[in-house]
Amino acid sequence: MRRKLLSEGANKLEYEIRQIVQKAEKVAECGVPITWENIGDPIQKNAEIPDWIKEIVSELVRDDKSYGYCHSKGVLETREFLAERNNRLNGVQISADDILFFNGLGDAISKLYQYLPPTSRVIGPSPAYSTHSSAEAAHANSNALTYPLDPDNSWYPNLEELYNKVKYNPNIVGILIINPDNPTGMIYPVEYLEKIVKIADEFDLLLISDEIYMAITQPEMHTLPLAKMLGDRPGISMKGISKELPWPGSRCGWMEFYNRDKDKEFDQFCKSLEDAKTLEVCSTTLPQRAIPRVFSHPKYQEYIIERNHQIYTRNKLITSILQDVKGIRYIETKGAFYNTILFDKSLLNSTQQLTTDNPGIQKLLDEWIYPEMDFDRRFTYYLLATKGICVVPISSFQSDLLGFRVTLLEENQEILVNTFQTLKEAIVEYLNS
Repeated sequence: MRRKLLSEGANKLEYEIRQIVQKAEKVAECGVPITWENIGDPIQKNAEIPDWIKEIVSELVRDDKSYGYCHSKGVLETREFLAERNNRLNGVQISADDILFFNGLGDAISKLYQYLPPTSRVIGPSPAYSTHSSAEAAHANSNALTYPLDPDNSWYPNLEELYNKVKYNPNIVGILIINPDNPTGMIYPVEYLEKIVKIADEFDLLLISDEIYMAITQPEMHTLPLAKMLGDRPGISMKGISKELPWPGSRCGWMEFYNRDKDKEFDQFCKSLEDAKTLEVCSTTLPQRAIPRVFSHPKYQEYIIERNHQIYTRNKLITSILQDVKGIRYIETKGAFYNTILFDKSLLNSTQQLTTDNPGIQKLLDEWIYPEMDFDRRFTYYLLATKGICVVPISSFQSDLLGFRVTLLEENQEILVNTFQTLKEAIVEYLNS
């Protein structure tokens, strides 16, 4: 080509969660059935949408208005509903103008980092959710900036390291939290949130909270949304319906802007995000129109409680299967529906393997496996190829830790038990090979 087509940051756009699907498809072609543990899609894991939600959507489908454009910022009635709901539950004051809809939260994340100056950095947790870390790294033409979550302390953030990185890197303009966290299943305790807000106050930083899983927490686990913690500090909360309802195919997420009137720079940044959405005409109409009806339905809260109970029950079942496996660390999930399982690094090497008598599978392994690859990625490829279980290595989440992420979504208990019993046997075989 006459000139370069790719920006310097394009090679930072990595998303192993879906990239591994290409390998899984090749495994399936060799006759190995795939169990999908790589992505948080409840529908794929046999979730059934309640009839009352289907009735709401069916009624809206029959309304011609659901097929048209909506306001570029999102359906006004829905934004008004969400603003009133947020003000009532969290004690803050935002209006419909402080809410901006996107075509899924992935779209929102991309836009967020796209309109920051390349020299302005947002520091986020590690293990990092790939959509955030890749987008932040790509915008900056650099590696993602992260603060560690500590597996020796229930995955809580290392606040001392966060503080020092913020203090000695003046390019950091914002702190990201993902609460509850993906991929670890940790929730940020209130006292940790208070300290993060103090860091943001001291260095005059923007706070960003991805709260897509905020409604999915285990019983007796207590955290708070960003809106309750901010005070006068500028902040952005990122929300959606893809996990909570669950309706991932809706591609319907939104941002809530807090304290725009307290900082001119922040207000201008929010306006740039609004202008970017204006160029796209509108966001998804049908699911937006469903939100007020679903969230205000008398069965909604009961549904959330029951669904969380089911996830918690699966959490306990998986714990019972994996808790005695030597060579791994399993920290029970507190929120969301993921778990990060860690290996003892000292037990991993470049010769370990899982065997197969399928020549097609062996050919794939010969193509994929090489001595210098991350040890956890090596395990996930062997697991996928020989057992058909598709998980994601933790090294692909901007982490020096070695392990893999699984979901707590499978609603068919027989499949769930079989999957994690097979996983247990595979770990033992691999570590002893």
